[in-house]
Amino acid sequence: MITIHTDGSSRGNPGPGGYGVVLQYQNRRKELSEGFQLTTNNRMELLAVIVGLEAIKRIGQDVTIYSDSKYVIEAVQKGWLMSWLQKGFRGKKNADLWKRFWKVYQQHRITFCWIKGHAGYVENERCDQLAVRSSRSKMLSVDQGYLNTI
Repeated sequence: MITIHTDGSSRGNPGPGGYGVVLQYQNRRKELSEGFQLTTNNRMELLAVIVGLEAIKRIGQDVTIYSDSKYVIEAVQKGWLMSWLQKGFRGKKNADLWKRFWKVYQQHRITFCWIKGHAGYVENERCDQLAVRSSRSKMLSVDQGYLNTI
């Protein structure tokens, strides 16, 4: 079982932002993060999940994702994503990331667990630290997907 803890953060919405990911498998642990010049909180929350899933090297894994993002979790659990797929994501914000998510989501058996943010969950707090630190970096990436929508 692989666990992925995620968090995204933006200073302003839109504003500088970042994501943080902690992957755990048996006794191994990996942290990932990146910051962006201009983005939104929802994009960073979704991107954190995508990057975590893309970091898994073998297809067909059992994965539990812990996130404080109802945006991401409810899109999957409530069937919104399937509706968006059927409509070709017409008019949907973050379509670029949702398409990327769908591609990697299908490769594993995924369970989502919502956790309350900033409530003392150690790994979620660590992801938040990674996201905030990345958003304050002097070397911020460009979120081209976001820029293409404005």
